[in-house]
Amino acid sequence: MSADKAAAPAEKGQLSHKEIMFVLSGLMMGMLLAALDQTIVSTALKKIVEDFNGLSHYTWVVTAYLLTSTASTPLYGKISDLYGRRPVFQFAIVTFLIGSFAAGAATSMNQLIAFRAIQGLGAGGLMALTFVIIGDIVSPRERGKYQGYFGGVWGLSSVAGPLLGGFFSDHHHIFGVAGWRWIFYINLPFGLAALVITTASLHIPKVVKKHKIDYLGALLMVLAVSALLLGISVYGPENGWTAPKTLIAFGAALLLTIAFLFQESKASEPILPLRLFKNHTFSTTSILGFIIGAGMFGAIVMLPLYLQLVKGNSATTSGLKLIPFMLGIVSMSITSGKLISKHGHYKRYPIAGLTLMTIGILLMSTLNETTPFWRLSIFAILIGGGLGLSMQTIVIALQNAVDFKDMGVATSSNTFFRSVGSTIGVAIFGSIYASRLAHYLPLAISKTAAADPTAVTPVVVKSLGQLQNNSAIIKTFKPVLQHNVLHAFVQSFHVVFLAAAPVTAVGLIFALILKEAPLRSSAEHHAAKNEAAGEALA
Repeated sequence: MSADKAAAPAEKGQLSHKEIMFVLSGLMMGMLLAALDQTIVSTALKKIVEDFNGLSHYTWVVTAYLLTSTASTPLYGKISDLYGRRPVFQFAIVTFLIGSFAAGAATSMNQLIAFRAIQGLGAGGLMALTFVIIGDIVSPRERGKYQGYFGGVWGLSSVAGPLLGGFFSDHHHIFGVAGWRWIFYINLPFGLAALVITTASLHIPKVVKKHKIDYLGALLMVLAVSALLLGISVYGPENGWTAPKTLIAFGAALLLTIAFLFQESKASEPILPLRLFKNHTFSTTSILGFIIGAGMFGAIVMLPLYLQLVKGNSATTSGLKLIPFMLGIVSMSITSGKLISKHGHYKRYPIAGLTLMTIGILLMSTLNETTPFWRLSIFAILIGGGLGLSMQTIVIALQNAVDFKDMGVATSSNTFFRSVGSTIGVAIFGSIYASRLAHYLPLAISKTAAADPTAVTPVVVKSLGQLQNNSAIIKTFKPVLQHNVLHAFVQSFHVVFLAAAPVTAVGLIFALILKEAPLRSSAEHHAAKNEAAGEALA
């Protein structure tokens, strides 16, 4: 089939279900790669640090990826509005593949950190443009039928990331290559497949329009986000939230944000048009995305930690035990998507979703040392189901409410706010957990010493500092100390979940005030696309 014939359906604005699914397969493959790399590396960090002797810089392996992926997300949306979706999306795939290959071949910790930053730069585009492209080719009324597939990708990545990371890091060598390097090499065949599929199927007409890139605005945005994330994910947890380095980072983030807002208010072609915030749905869904990211990611990262520290599961086993969470996401994403397409109503689903998430997180605060897995599974299904009802639905609401010309920047901004929310959630709830553990653990030792002084020897006290990295040490303690230490972990987790529940409860309030508008049909969607193209040409 010639390129012209292949492009014909897209030019008419009419893609069949089969054609849409072909496009989706490439998009989902790219999105899966980006989502996996948010979780797959953490389980292999210990092995990587041992190979490179890079303990002092190990957090940067995760942070470098996080910085570039989050900071670049809103830029991709705007640039794709100007230059077209396919070339920008394929640039993101190629950048991600280059970063993946280089990271797998890295010979030092500094090289690995640099290549992870390149990987993140590509991942920002994969995450942002997936939903933008779907917004281009499918009307809001029909989009629900396809959004469920992306919920499945999120659910799969939440389980497969820790599982694959544990599997590869547990093997010293696979086909003569260090096991942990396959964490990066496995991206190559899937990324190439995504590149081939999008080349063959993604024929969205490119509208030629005059434009002027707001380079200063883009620079200020990247610097502001980088300063914020450095303060939240690196300096705050490592040096303390009131340390000079942390305060300087936050101060720089504030000043750069003010400068960015001033620049955007007078730029002729702003990276993030401030007029979008006058749109009730854009503002509300941005807040919802932030809250869902903070509440969900902040609480859920604690679940594998609970399974490993309290239940004594391995990293691989704890990954497998996240399957109920994945089932909740997938089932509710698909169900809500089909119901939205059938009935045209969407507001009820984020309301129900945030209610379920809040209930599930509250129930997590009842976990203890003897909680059976079936009960934990129910709690995880509730949280996953709530996420499945909420996350994709707010994207449909957003894309239905903005002008077609702003589809890229509006959708990628929602992804950006969710990413920032997840980063802040992980950092804050991680700090709450660490501070509570620092409070409860000495109490556990004192209680044990009062009951059995022989259980608390200097060697035992010294080994307590290694508990976070090696929970197997607990099994060497006397039963009375084992019980008290595990209870200190449980109490710390309780505080985290009780702190996360109000966050999602606030999200429920915003879901209630979200205005519902009739979803655009295929004909209306096509008309809006043609109108935007006409305005651009004019």
